[in-house]
Amino acid sequence: MIEIEKNGGLFLIQETNFQDIFMIEDFDSTAKQMIESTREFVQKEIYPNLKELENHNYDLVKDIMKKAGQLGLLGLNIPEDYGGFGMGFNLSMFICGEMSSFSGSVATAYGAHTGIGTYPILYYGSEEIKKTFLPRIASGEWISCYNLTEPNAGSDANSGTTKATINKEHTNYEITGQKIWISNAGFAEVFIVFARIEDDKNITGFVLNKSNSEGITLGDEEKKLGLHSSSTRQVFFDKTRIPTNQILGERNGGFKIAMNALNVGRIKLCAATTAAAEQVLNISIEYALQRRQFKNEIINYGAIKEKLANMATLIYCSNAALYRAGNDIEIKIEQLISEGVNETDAKLKALLNYAVECAIMKVNGSEVIKFVSDEGIQIHGGMGYSADTLVEPAYRDARISRIYEGTNEINRMLIVEMMLKKAIKKEIKIFHSIKKIQKELPLITLGINTKFPTSKLKNEKIAVCKLKKLTLLMLGVSVSKFKAKIVKEQELLMRIADLIIETYICESALLKTEKKINNNGYKKCSTEINMTRNHIQKSLNLCKNSAEEIIMATTSGIKNRYLISISKKLTYPLQLNIKETRRKISEKLQSDKKYNFSI
Repeated sequence: MIEIEKNGGLFLIQETNFQDIFMIEDFDSTAKQMIESTREFVQKEIYPNLKELENHNYDLVKDIMKKAGQLGLLGLNIPEDYGGFGMGFNLSMFICGEMSSFSGSVATAYGAHTGIGTYPILYYGSEEIKKTFLPRIASGEWISCYNLTEPNAGSDANSGTTKATINKEHTNYEITGQKIWISNAGFAEVFIVFARIEDDKNITGFVLNKSNSEGITLGDEEKKLGLHSSSTRQVFFDKTRIPTNQILGERNGGFKIAMNALNVGRIKLCAATTAAAEQVLNISIEYALQRRQFKNEIINYGAIKEKLANMATLIYCSNAALYRAGNDIEIKIEQLISEGVNETDAKLKALLNYAVECAIMKVNGSEVIKFVSDEGIQIHGGMGYSADTLVEPAYRDARISRIYEGTNEINRMLIVEMMLKKAIKKEIKIFHSIKKIQKELPLITLGINTKFPTSKLKNEKIAVCKLKKLTLLMLGVSVSKFKAKIVKEQELLMRIADLIIETYICESALLKTEKKINNNGYKKCSTEINMTRNHIQKSLNLCKNSAEEIIMATTSGIKNRYLISISKKLTYPLQLNIKETRRKISEKLQSDKKYNFSI
């Protein structure tokens, strides 16, 4: 058996055995009971209130959050010592998805509280801070908000101008400044705040209780495209006192806190958006089964079949990659604990180690909901444009997911930059792999495979291997051309990131399907096989275009033509009738009357 991954980013240079990945079907009975309890809560407290959640009812969201806390749904990742459940990473992600699946307003409140509103305290708070804040955060007694973004400090978070000045007695810091787009601000008690002490190079993190603090003023609720009941306000600090023992981490360490907190926010955002996409797909299937045009239900028309098949494919593949990444993070946590690292530090280091995968999942998940919600509107036709349908708010709410937790553009560039840093530090032997592939180019030109993978899906396995080679080759070509200046070639970074993302998602879907075939047999997995093939074929097309852009920007003459020829061979289409593949996927959705590949 191939050794399981122990470091983030290794997927690009080594193979993974399907037995080593986790899929949602692997949850045990205890986990499934917790999932069922969450679904009951959603059906009771969220689903009946969907219309009201579009009416700027911030008190309703606050009430839902409080009830979720009473049920224990706000403390899933908080250790038992601090009033939480101390659950595994993947289970907490799945429950995050369930809580987020119907309402973007609830999803944002829940994500802001349990993610960036909790982790800086859990990972960087002193023992006193943890004991004071975490039990109340877990129970929902105190709702948390995260104050980082400023009018002139968005993606460049470390450029914030909010100031922290220590008093003469050295007992308190006084915070003065302005924060914008603060989720949960209207009803939060816990404020995690970032400010610069004197002329420090980096910002510093703090935590305070609003009820014990003066000098905090909230702006009006922001008028937004979506998330209508998510409380989003500006926060103004005017000499707001924070005790010196309520610094998070170290002075000058706030930027690191902010960036590390985003890792968990990014991957959990994918859990939320993918779960929401599944709901949109089910709503669309139901509508397509009922809506008749030209004396026939529209689900019987090829154009609608194609849409539904592509929607289902993206959801299936996103889930495959999401829980593969989550499992790798859990394995890394266990490994670090076995080496003597305390549990909190182990979680932080594991997330940092898999920051590439977290960024991949953020980009992927946000673009899955983008596509699925848009197609959901299209399937509904004119009705989809009506606020009386459930797909209309989903479409509006989806838009923000490509912006927060770092824009998709920023995340794409980070994916490549983090990979290169791992390569330079020799954490991953990327440069060695690039040289190896460059030596294989004559064989690739002749169409000779150097690997003969063993798989029930051999052609798909070969295609994924070729995508890895193409990705590494394009990374090598770009670095060779621009050297250290590659970080300034943003267009190329985004194209390389597309190659990395598609490779990871394709391989993850393939691994999941291989595992399902192993467990259930080939014949019982026909739809999973078709969804995997559908996605790989789409990715081959996208990667071919991305590679050609990179080649045209980095080479000329004979080398240019040579590499274009190589890229075409490495992205050669799967030998299948993709139209019929999609139709078979849609026919399964039609017969089941829903997306039936969850738990």
